[in-house]
Amino acid sequence: MADSQDHTEEQGAGDSANNDTVDAKPDRSSFVPSLFSKKKKNDSGKSAKNPRDRVPTYQYNMNFEKVGKCIIINNKNFDRATGMGVRNGTDKDAEALFKCFRSLGFDVTVYNDCSCARMQDLLKKASEEDHRNSACFACILLSHGEENLIYGTDGKTAIKDLTAHFRGDRCKTLLEKPKLFFIQACRGTELDDGIQADSGPISDTDASPRYKIPVEADFLFAYSTVPGYYSWRNPGSGSWFVQALCSILNEHGKSLEILQILTRVNDRVARHFESQSNDPCFHEKKQIPCVVSMLTKELYFR
Repeated sequence: MADSQDHTEEQGAGDSANNDTVDAKPDRSSFVPSLFSKKKKNDSGKSAKNPRDRVPTYQYNMNFEKVGKCIIINNKNFDRATGMGVRNGTDKDAEALFKCFRSLGFDVTVYNDCSCARMQDLLKKASEEDHRNSACFACILLSHGEENLIYGTDGKTAIKDLTAHFRGDRCKTLLEKPKLFFIQACRGTELDDGIQADSGPISDTDASPRYKIPVEADFLFAYSTVPGYYSWRNPGSGSWFVQALCSILNEHGKSLEILQILTRVNDRVARHFESQSNDPCFHEKKQIPCVVSMLTKELYFR
């Protein structure tokens, strides 16, 4: 009976060509063809203006008093109850990242060995600050992790719970500004054996435009590895991802666009690193970082 009731409601919902739908239950396939209509009409019969008709600028405005704040959370030591070992080499990462992001113009602060509550508090307070004179915001998390989770010294917390403080509806002074998160942590326990390759190595024209912005827009997540996999770190030289990130940023940080930079980071990690271990199960393994972008414009730090 529930299925037939849903079907009846969906038929009623499909009567209007102006109704959009979602790719989730209940299935609103009864009015999918309406989505292909050429023009949408408003009540007066005129063509409704699509937000995409606005003439945008394709680069984020960086002409602010400050580039922005960069928070580095560097978790090295963990409570015994977590079962997590000391992350030797992470201080090398934190130091390199501090210098790298400071050279890009960020106001950088490093916080060491933070509990879950401390991480939440740091980011919540940062989101409540006034960022009107800043071009963007950056946060770097260095810790142990699992898929969708990051470890504090006393346990694990959801990454989304940390980043959600900066959503457009919660952090108004960073609305339409890039919010960058770099995450050096494992996302599972899978290992990448690699494969032998053959070859070697807005500006609006409307006087007073009115439009809405998705609350999840203008985020970028740069993960050290893809979902499900280990992330590698060398006790002497730091993690592969951070080594590559700092190297590329130091060389091209003020000339290339952020996704160009992170593509080169992907290439550097993929081609220039391979694990060395006395344990055959962990020997000669590979890694590929993962970029998830909700940016709406190109981002240059110059």
